[in-house]
Amino acid sequence: QVQLVESGGGLVQAGGSLRLSCAASGRTFSSFVMGWFRQAPGKDREFVAAISWSRTRTYYEDSVKGRFTISRDNAKNTVYLQMNSLKPEDTAVYYCAFGWRDLPLSGNADEYTYWGQGTQVTVSS
Repeated sequence: QVQLVESGGGLVQAGGSLRLSCAASGRTFSSFVMGWFRQAPGKDREFVAAISWSRTRTYYEDSVKGRFTISRDNAKNTVYLQMNSLKPEDTAVYYCAFGWRDLPLSGNADEYTYWGQGTQVTVSS
């Protein structure tokens, strides 16, 4: 079993930045993937970004490319999401996710087994 603990959400003005963190604990292995999803009010949960642990691979949803950066700290089993140039449409609850199959990277939520509790990101105009 893997537990995910998220932090870093908050309120920021448009154009500002936030960094989300998600630490995984429990029994993990060398090959897995961690990613971020988000869900805005009244909308379905959507994929944001993912990163593999066994290989240096990243995958981004088109709307965040060039603004968001996903990174990892393998020793700490922690994934980060650096969010720059935030827009009001980025407002959502952001969820960290963990999956056992690291490649190919996927934006399909069904590929992920464990989920964090979610952290609120609010971007004001």
